[in-house]
Amino acid sequence: MPWQTLMERAMGGLCWRPADFWAATPRELAAALGLIRQKAALGRRDFDRLMGQFPDRLD
Repeated sequence: MPWQTLMERAMGGLCWRPADFWAATPRELAAALGLIRQKAALGRRDFDRLMGQFPDRLD
């Protein structure tokens, strides 16, 4: 892990205290630093296509 870089970005860029940095999970840190990309929501066309492929069973 590039700890020095992560600490500089969290404490310098985000103004976190050292205790905040060390208490954060890797996922929380990545999210705060913008390293996690959000997946786009499923559009209506894709949803309808999937519903046609995998219809609900009523049995």
